[in-house]
Amino acid sequence: MFENTQSASNELVVQWSKPESERESTPLLVMFHGFGSNEADLISLAPHMPQEFTIASLRAPMREGMGYKWFHLMNSLDYSFDEVKASVELVLTWLDEVKKNHTKVVLFGFSMGMAMATSLQRRRPNEYDAVIGCSGFAIDAAGDPFFDDDAVAARKPAMFWGRDQQDPVITHDKIEFTNTWARSHVDLTKINYSNMMHSISAQEIAHINEYLRVKVLAA
Repeated sequence: MFENTQSASNELVVQWSKPESERESTPLLVMFHGFGSNEADLISLAPHMPQEFTIASLRAPMREGMGYKWFHLMNSLDYSFDEVKASVELVLTWLDEVKKNHTKVVLFGFSMGMAMATSLQRRRPNEYDAVIGCSGFAIDAAGDPFFDDDAVAARKPAMFWGRDQQDPVITHDKIEFTNTWARSHVDLTKINYSNMMHSISAQEIAHINEYLRVKVLAA
C-alpha cells in the first residue's frame, strides 16, 4: 500500500513506498516521472528495487492534459529554462526537509524525469549518491551558472543511463549533448537495450536493481 502526502512547505505531492514509521535511516530513492504522467507511474517499480530503499515518487508541478510536467517541452515556444530552475528549486526545498532522515539519496528519472534528476545533480553536485536515468536526457543550458558542472566533473558521481537507440521520442540533439556531458562529467554506466523503444524493460529494471546494490548500498 503506497502513501500519498503533500509537503507542508510547498505544493509538491509525493507518493511513498513505506509508511513514515519505517523510513528513518533508510537510503532514499527519489523518482521523477515523464511528461504527461504522474507520481503513481514509477512507484510501480518499488517491488523490483532493493527493499532497503524508501522510494518517494514525486508529482511534477505543472498540469499537462490528464497528467503533469516538470517544464514545457524544449521544442515548444513556451519552453523556458526558468521553468526548469523553478521545478528544481521546488524539489530541493522538499529534499532539504526529508534528506536528514536518510542515509543516502539517489535520483531516478524517466524521460523528462531524467532531465530533472541530472539537473538536481548539476545544481548541488555533492549531495547525491547516484543518478539513474531511463530513456531520457540532460539539459543543454548553454553554460548557465545555475548548474555547477565543474564541480560535477571534479567529483565524477555515479550515473546509470539506459536507453534504446531506436527510441522515437528523445531527439538526436538531446542524446548527443547527454552523451558528451555524461562522459566528461560523471562515472557513467550506459546500457543500450533492444526492442524497448521509449520505456523501461524488465531487463533494465534488473540491471538497475544490481547497480543500486553494487554502486550505492555496497559503497
